[in-house]
Amino acid sequence: MKKFLLSAAALLLMISCNNEENTITDTPEANTTAHRGCASHDVLDRQLKEDPTLASRMAEIESKIDNAITQGRIVNGVLEIPVVFNVLYRTSAENISQAQLQSQIDVLNKDFNAQNSDYNTANNPYSSVRANVGIRFVLDRVIRKSTTKTSWGTNDAMKKTSTGGIAPTSPTTKLNYWICTIGGGILGYAQFPGGSSATDGVVADSRYTGTTGTATYPFNLGRTGTHEVGHWMNLRHIWGDTTCGNDLVSDTPVHNTANYGVPAVGHRSTCSGTPLEMYMNYMDYTDDRGMYMFSNGQKSRILATFSTSGPRASFR
Repeated sequence: MKKFLLSAAALLLMISCNNEENTITDTPEANTTAHRGCASHDVLDRQLKEDPTLASRMAEIESKIDNAITQGRIVNGVLEIPVVFNVLYRTSAENISQAQLQSQIDVLNKDFNAQNSDYNTANNPYSSVRANVGIRFVLDRVIRKSTTKTSWGTNDAMKKTSTGGIAPTSPTTKLNYWICTIGGGILGYAQFPGGSSATDGVVADSRYTGTTGTATYPFNLGRTGTHEVGHWMNLRHIWGDTTCGNDLVSDTPVHNTANYGVPAVGHRSTCSGTPLEMYMNYMDYTDDRGMYMFSNGQKSRILATFSTSGPRASFR
């Protein structure tokens, strides 16, 4: 287990690290994505370059979260988060059904409340730190818009009407969730707390949304949504986006890099001490069927994000 390092210096070091493994090249039409691709860290790097004040705001957030975790000033009871789906479609297949969108809500509710059917998977070396985060999601509304774009990239174009997208609805009190073809092998990405409310929310490809309709194996169990909402709640990739990096959580082991597919039971890191990796964590890159838990440390970090002093206190 690693020490819980929480300082501006550690944050700035982590967000400047190389993460070339996050991008997988293919075309949206090919539908040949073999590995999970999440652009949240890449988008954060871009936003940090564009906004010189973002790093200091995020460092302040880390300080507040550390304080909230230490003093126990976290959300009590069940927090309910309304979700607005913004669907941008070019084809009828991309204009996914209400049932498929609802299946994503259902997955979020199961995964964040330890009700997922694979929660009790046998041979989990980290069963003792599994967490019931205790957050509920409700479908608020669905906004649909036809487009001629074949892919949207990761520059937040889908979030702006000026570039053909859909502007967020009440982003300080509702989770905006854009469904569109991102391209470049990216399944989804999210904005961390501290960024502009004009671009706040989660983005995912229609093929990796929910559990029915166009949901495509091996990312057909809605876990892209769980992973990206985790980022939106201030969770980092479990390997810290650099070799043997720090995800700012105390009870997750050090990973040398991302895991893909479904690693064998007993898979170890090459980092110091060769710890057993928590590849079944939602914040790794394993296939949907290979991830099925958050840790207690991640739960504390999430709840601190929604505490009265947290960066998403407006959702309380």
